[in-house]
Amino acid sequence: MFGISFGELLLIGLVALLVLGPERLPGAARTAGLWIGRLKRSFNSIKQEVEREIGADEIRRQLHNENIMALQSKSQSTNAALHDGEQMTALETSPVANNEPPQPPRAL
Repeated sequence: MFGISFGELLLIGLVALLVLGPERLPGAARTAGLWIGRLKRSFNSIKQEVEREIGADEIRRQLHNENIMALQSKSQSTNAALHDGEQMTALETSPVANNEPPQPPRAL
């Protein structure tokens, strides 16, 4: 993650040994390990929670889009049915459909 090499870790360990001494170094290393573990768990739990929220938002968005698409298809089918009904009504009322001769326009 940060690109710390083995030589750098060895240098940090050597400085810690000189500063803390051989008696306190194992306790300090154990405490540092516990704190690092806690930080990693905290970051992982936050990361999982954020990913869960993002996933939930994506699912909500997808459901919303599917509802919109369903409503559009229903309205299109309703419009098509109304248009077909209007055409059928126009055909039924036309003089050709009733086998009547066409009427000349009336003069005013």
